[in-house]
Amino acid sequence: MIKSMTGYGAGESIALSKRFTVEIKSVNHRYSDITVKLPRAYMYLEDTLKKTVASFISRGKTDVFLSVEDMENTSGEVNLNLALAAEYYKALKTLKDELSLSGDIRLENLTKFGDIFTVKTVDDDADEIIKTVKEAAEAAGKAFNDMRAVEGEKLCKDLEGGIAFLNEQVAKVGERAPKIVEDYAARIRERMKEILDGYAVDEGRLLNEVAVFADRVDINEELVRLKSHISQMQSMIKSDAPQGKKLDFVIQEMNRETNTIGSKSNDLEVAKIVIDMKSCIEKIREQIQNVE
Repeated sequence: MIKSMTGYGAGESIALSKRFTVEIKSVNHRYSDITVKLPRAYMYLEDTLKKTVASFISRGKTDVFLSVEDMENTSGEVNLNLALAAEYYKALKTLKDELSLSGDIRLENLTKFGDIFTVKTVDDDADEIIKTVKEAAEAAGKAFNDMRAVEGEKLCKDLEGGIAFLNEQVAKVGERAPKIVEDYAARIRERMKEILDGYAVDEGRLLNEVAVFADRVDINEELVRLKSHISQMQSMIKSDAPQGKKLDFVIQEMNRETNTIGSKSNDLEVAKIVIDMKSCIEKIREQIQNVE
């Protein structure tokens, strides 16, 4: 079953007296865009989190959050990069003097530059933490995918309703298509009778005119392709593999075939059906934007 691109999931795991919590949130996006936000002391975990999350997400704008709770209040070591702080101070002083700015350069001005501080935990085992965080990310991923599956099921039902409606409209057009030529033949015969005013209608010429018209308004190929696209979509929305991009392509093709049917048919009744079909296709297209 298809999955929604939007979802949320959280998971946690404990190691070295710390609780590691991973949260995953995603919204619609044409491609896969994963952003990881985590404490400065654990920046080395960014790649692990990205790879883990990427293993179960094919597209969508995804934010991954890591929070760490120290369960035993173990201390860490804060290091100050004094040389860098001095350079920031000099730069601020130059800026103040050159632009003739008022006010003093205070401590809070310097503390805004977070890279002058580094935090080193005293008891971290990097390998153990990587393993633990990966476990938390996988737990969050499962909850995240479960939620997306539920939303995907709702999307699938809505899409099935739209597809069923399109099938009904295509059947109506198929029934109407032969009558378009019949109605044209009847109209042109009546018109020729009026013009000839009692003289016999040239059946050969009449048949030739009708044949030319029938060729011009023939929509059988478009109907066959449209039915094929609808069948493809029915199969895709039941697939467990990501189908969003494929569905987006198919709905574009369906829209194109529908437009062609409307322009070629030269029939008011078909034109009305085509308007309903285009409205339904647009609704399906909007829903597809949320399919992974």
